[in-house]
Amino acid sequence: MSSIESFKNQLMSWRHHLHQHPEIGFEEYQTAEFVTQILSDMGLEVTTGIGGTGLVASISRGTSHKAVAIRADMDALSICEASNERNYASQHQGKMHACGHDGHMAMVLGAAKLLTDNPDFDGTVRFLFQPAEEHGRGAKAMMADGVFERFPVDAIFGGHNMPGMPLGTIATRSGGIMASEDNFEITIQGSGTHAARPHMGNDPMVIAANIILALQTIVSRNVDPSQPAVVSCTEILTDGLRNAIPGNVVIKGDTRSYSKAIQTQLEERMRCLVKGICEAHNANGTVTYTHEFAPTVNTEEYISLAVETAVQVVGKDNVEDNIQPMMISEDFGAFLQKIPGNFVFFGNGHQIGQGGTPLHSAHYDFNDELLVTGANYFATVAKNALHKLNQSS
Repeated sequence: MSSIESFKNQLMSWRHHLHQHPEIGFEEYQTAEFVTQILSDMGLEVTTGIGGTGLVASISRGTSHKAVAIRADMDALSICEASNERNYASQHQGKMHACGHDGHMAMVLGAAKLLTDNPDFDGTVRFLFQPAEEHGRGAKAMMADGVFERFPVDAIFGGHNMPGMPLGTIATRSGGIMASEDNFEITIQGSGTHAARPHMGNDPMVIAANIILALQTIVSRNVDPSQPAVVSCTEILTDGLRNAIPGNVVIKGDTRSYSKAIQTQLEERMRCLVKGICEAHNANGTVTYTHEFAPTVNTEEYISLAVETAVQVVGKDNVEDNIQPMMISEDFGAFLQKIPGNFVFFGNGHQIGQGGTPLHSAHYDFNDELLVTGANYFATVAKNALHKLNQSS
């Protein structure tokens, strides 16, 4: 067996174990213990319990005081896995690595292995394993716990597998690559009554329907068409029955955008529409609006470095340096608001069953053929970033 095959098999073994033992945000205790053991076996000192279940390990070589971080997210989703044919399927009922964080962890562990085996760099590389990405709160929790004060870095790098992108490709872009996410909850208080006697009450369902339709005009008629934005209503909850008009309706959903100005505009217009429509129907309406994910905006000074690294790893023909921004969200953006760096997408495959199954699907699986590529990218980008930092100091 070649050294490359042996390395791939090791990464697969780690990933399959992590896939079998998924844990949701801020509950990644077994995950953190497993990752800590692997890093410790490499001879790295690991600090755990950062921001809850997060951890950091570091490797230093040479005399430089420069440091870079490579980040992996750890949490799974509350989804029942639907693929019984896998011998490494989830053993935790109702929980699943349906976003590929098992693969991300394996890739960063692989990068740690490559760098400890071949420490031909000058400076410090930190391996940051972050909890609760799906909540949008893990990065903030680690920073609130002083992760960058305790483990200073000059740059940070991350990535995410992307079904639909061909396997073996890497993509990034200048500026915003993933959107912010804000959540909203609209509560409408009407007056319930028998379904056969609607005139005796004040139907909040009709009011909710008016609000849902009106919210779709925010992006189409209020936001500059050149600015990306999405408003999505995703849940309607009532206290009614088949034959009883409810007294209360709750509409839940989220918005996506890239700038604080658009975030503010979406919230202000939503509040205005809800207030006006409810008043017109003689009902009470309230809006709860929370900011969950910051937009992920790549730092300009690290765009070319990330692209050049990707070319080193997968070749020029397999690198996209201006991928279209996506409206999905990732809390790596919170790190980039404090530390410069870059985020990339790794092609997971474009055929269903071979990496092309969508993220957050019960049938999704991370493509094992991506593991070595990801590990090589993260190890190489760390070395290249340290070289850049040392040259500029």
